[in-house]
Amino acid sequence: MAGNFLRDKDIVIIAYGEIKNDLRSGKTAPELASEAMEEVFRWSGLTNRDIDGLAINLPAAEVGNSFYSNILADNLGIEARWLQLTDIGGCAVLGNVARAAAALKCGMCEIALCLNSDASSRRQQTSVLNYRTEFQDPAGYQGPLIAFGLMTDAYRQKYSFKQEALGKLALAQRAGALANDNAVANLRKPMTMDDYLNSRMVSDPIRLLDCVMRCDGANAVIVTTLDRAKALGAKKMVRLAAYSEITNYDPTNALPDPFESGFSVVGPDALKKAGMSPGDVDMFHPYDDFLIAMLFQLEQIGFCKRGEGSEFLLDTDLSPKGKLPINTSGGQISAGQPGLAGGGVNMVEAVRQLFGEAGERQVPNAKNALVTGIGVVPYFRNWGSSVAMVMEA
Repeated sequence: MAGNFLRDKDIVIIAYGEIKNDLRSGKTAPELASEAMEEVFRWSGLTNRDIDGLAINLPAAEVGNSFYSNILADNLGIEARWLQLTDIGGCAVLGNVARAAAALKCGMCEIALCLNSDASSRRQQTSVLNYRTEFQDPAGYQGPLIAFGLMTDAYRQKYSFKQEALGKLALAQRAGALANDNAVANLRKPMTMDDYLNSRMVSDPIRLLDCVMRCDGANAVIVTTLDRAKALGAKKMVRLAAYSEITNYDPTNALPDPFESGFSVVGPDALKKAGMSPGDVDMFHPYDDFLIAMLFQLEQIGFCKRGEGSEFLLDTDLSPKGKLPINTSGGQISAGQPGLAGGGVNMVEAVRQLFGEAGERQVPNAKNALVTGIGVVPYFRNWGSSVAMVMEA
């Protein structure tokens, strides 16, 4: 296993920015990116002239554009000495922060802007053509919704599963969205357990309220070295303590266990590198395109044993003042998923919490956070990419 290039904790996030998630903004991904950049500059006092490193995700509408990173840098007025475009889906947000950290350590840049945006309401060009298309295409496979329906049904048959556990998770995240001005307006409505349990079935046993609502949005953080942060007079900073990434986990297994993924590797690895165990985590910000995805991560990272995710959720206080606060801003499930920038919803909230700026949803005395990302989900197989990052105040 690779070593911890963040072990010195000398790479820090000094600012964050996030714009309001919107179902139909009428804007392009570059336009949304510029708004998030303005937000992070307003917070930090920096300008585009201070930025010499730029890391971005690949928006769905820009797939196939070989010059997107160059064009976006030009639109933003950034003269980049280091440029990064990452295309590992929901893992790209954290992946870019880690890549920026590596570039900073190598001296390729001094101040990096990690900028994520997507306009899901516009034209989509993504196409998942990978694992077992001979099974996907004839059956009318509809992507993640069907994949998670199949995995949830298989999990329900193999283990004891209580739907109320996911309902509790849904309610906890909705409470966070009610206190989050950047959440999609349609989702800032109270929810009861009956609302959840009676919501429409969309991919048995997946309910409507198990799923994300795709939207338009953007978010950003500024990453630099500890020395540079001090020279800039940064009043607040979050230190990057550990990072772990894996793509194409267990590729030679023709019949993989769909409940096992790269999270069984990267979760424990990131925590070990940070000198932590699951019990040391102050708050958890897992990638949450579906509620069941968080249950799988809890089990694979080691918060509980395999098959015990339901009981763990039912027995654990998930609120900001609870034992394990989870996605305190509502996560993507209740704040909205701005396409392939969705992982930034979770990441920015972790930074906001560690800065002590989460308002009424603030986690008391939070000193660390575990944040994750999920890549593509091939047909009835573990996630294509998994990443985990530990941040510390």
